[in-house]
Amino acid sequence: MNTSVHVQSSRANTEDLAAEMRASRLQCFLKGRRDHLALSQEDVAERLEISARAYGNWERGRVHQWTDEKLYALAEALAMTEYQTTRLFLYAVGRAPQPELRAMFRRAESPEGEDPYSSAFLGDYTVMMDKLSLPTFVIDQRWDVKRANKAYRDLFRKVRPHPTATPSTNFLRFGLFHPDAPTVLVDHRNWQLAMLAQLSSSLEQHGQDTKLQAIRRDVYLHPALRDAYLNDMPDWVLGCGADLVHHEDAVRELRHPDPHIDLQGCRLVEETPRPLQALGLMRLTLVLVEPDVGNMPERFGSHNHHAA
Repeated sequence: MNTSVHVQSSRANTEDLAAEMRASRLQCFLKGRRDHLALSQEDVAERLEISARAYGNWERGRVHQWTDEKLYALAEALAMTEYQTTRLFLYAVGRAPQPELRAMFRRAESPEGEDPYSSAFLGDYTVMMDKLSLPTFVIDQRWDVKRANKAYRDLFRKVRPHPTATPSTNFLRFGLFHPDAPTVLVDHRNWQLAMLAQLSSSLEQHGQDTKLQAIRRDVYLHPALRDAYLNDMPDWVLGCGADLVHHEDAVRELRHPDPHIDLQGCRLVEETPRPLQALGLMRLTLVLVEPDVGNMPERFGSHNHHAA
């Protein structure tokens, strides 16, 4: 009897030691991957849409239960390859990923038509974007932000949380509805008119898209924005002749939170490779230039009301 108890105790100690070793390896693995991407814990938490404290617990292995969904989301946030994802599972739960579950997860969370090759491409593309000094991000037809680099996150790092309009979720919603948008998007009225024109253009192409319809519905619920959308924006388009994306000669203004950068001119440039186009995605870059008053758009100041 004593021998049996001793064996069981020894087995339990071995299992506890193995779990501690996996937790230690997991912490080193996640921190190493995060450092390689030059991301803070806050950056990864934002990608996962959880608190920085919660992600800190994830990185330390303090998770009540690792689910496949959590692990795949973590692999996506840290742009892991297939090999790295397998290591993640082995460290976290002591087994390899289950391909059929990953396929289900990808169908639920990924752009339509995404396959393993496309997923690997997006992971590599995210790593590449993080090396760029200019803010750049990838959106779908709804302007949902699917990927964004460190420079983009740095630009909006002082923007407070918001239920629906954060710059990491939807760029149009952020510019139209977030109370902090004017602190970054200088001459906010001009930005809003351009975004309303873009909303109108997107609805012309994707009129049945429920998320775009929801943005328009929220515009209508906001009196000043509704007036701008129905009355001011059409006149603005006659003068500018283009929407937010396809008027790349337009130089708008933004204010960077880094005081050494501060006020900058901004030109929005689209540069989308074919693999992104095939997934229904588009890459936009905020090209920052020294502000030149002569090149700035004329202030839309002929109205007394504002769409703030």
